[in-house]
Amino acid sequence: MQNWDDLRLFLAVAREQSLSGAGKQLRLDPATLGRRVARLEKDLQAALFVKSPQGYALTEAGGQLMERAEAAEQAMRVARAGVSAPSDRLSGQIRIGAPDGCANFLLPQVCAGIVAENPGLDIQIVALPRVFNLSRREADMAIGVSAPTAGRLVVQKITDYHLHLAASAQYLQAHPKITQQADLQSHRLVGYIPDMIFDRELDYLGDLGEARVPLASNSVSVQVHMIQQGGGVGVVHDFSLPFAPGVQKILEHEVSLTRSFYLIRHADDQRNLRLSRFADQLITALRSEVAALEAKA
Repeated sequence: MQNWDDLRLFLAVAREQSLSGAGKQLRLDPATLGRRVARLEKDLQAALFVKSPQGYALTEAGGQLMERAEAAEQAMRVARAGVSAPSDRLSGQIRIGAPDGCANFLLPQVCAGIVAENPGLDIQIVALPRVFNLSRREADMAIGVSAPTAGRLVVQKITDYHLHLAASAQYLQAHPKITQQADLQSHRLVGYIPDMIFDRELDYLGDLGEARVPLASNSVSVQVHMIQQGGGVGVVHDFSLPFAPGVQKILEHEVSLTRSFYLIRHADDQRNLRLSRFADQLITALRSEVAALEAKA
């Protein structure tokens, strides 16, 4: 029977598929980590990884140990949650992965409110323009713009949100009027870098038949700032408009998009009462915040 520390190191290497990546996560020197892995393989009398220049890939024995190690990890999570002092308040650390728009315009005030009510709670927001891998424990939970269908995940719809074309007042004053969608062909567009759109739901301009994007970024907040500075016309979240004075919706009735946010969790975490309570609070607060901000847009 291996101790938890051995399994913890093994899981980090298996998920990162490299000693350097796991070392950064664990704050261990890669050489030291390599020796620990070698010792674990010796103790088990089995090769757990196939080592190559491309990284560490699990062997069949490694895959079997991975299943047992993840079960032990979940048991540790449940045990820690069970021995915490009974309280109506949440505590400990929770990490949320979220797309850029949600992370910039919604989560700061929502999480500030939750922490104010739970002083012992630490919330970490990881804002990345990509899909999070919960199996590798990159986050305790993630917010996505589409519902994944693969993996051992639990998905809850949070809320719908709306998007419209928008531009700054200064841009609209200096350029030809936009009275119909066809007029966009003579205007400068702001949007995503086409080959960095990580989810089909984010290809707003593609859906409108617009191919060229003169001002582009993989960040929603950067796009909003570009539009606010008179860069051009782009699709923006209605909930971002209260944070961008001078930016106004155009062709509001002709071009109107609806998308959804989903809360995604690892299936094993359903038994973690602390995470479940936090998820309920997060969903309720996000629904309320989206509705309040869209009402101001």
